[in-house]
Amino acid sequence: MSKAKATLPKGFTGRKRFAPKLHIKRGDLVKVLSGEDKGKTGRVIRVFPKKGLAIVEGVAIVTKRVRKSQRYPQGGIVQVERPIPVCKLQVIDPSTGKPTRVGRRLENGRWVRYAKKSGKVL
Repeated sequence: MSKAKATLPKGFTGRKRFAPKLHIKRGDLVKVLSGEDKGKTGRVIRVFPKKGLAIVEGVAIVTKRVRKSQRYPQGGIVQVERPIPVCKLQVIDPSTGKPTRVGRRLENGRWVRYAKKSGKVL
């Protein structure tokens, strides 16, 4: 009797301690594809691979009430960027300036990310 192998989504290895590979990295210029900030662009500040979220500069800004502390001596209301799902983001091709999908290929023994539309290395 043969056991059927469970199929996992692309990027998942089946081990819980490893996060899937994401198509974006810190410093990428990205465009928001859907949601309240649809069409906005910004740089990725931080990525949370295990949660599948990213913080983008100038996107998904929320107002937060903070108490007095050493970091915020006045306290009050502060605007911060909240994380958004990476599936709603697409990398902007540096050569064309348009959103593109990202691929990976082996060049000179190293894996590099490239823009699918233009073929240029990111």
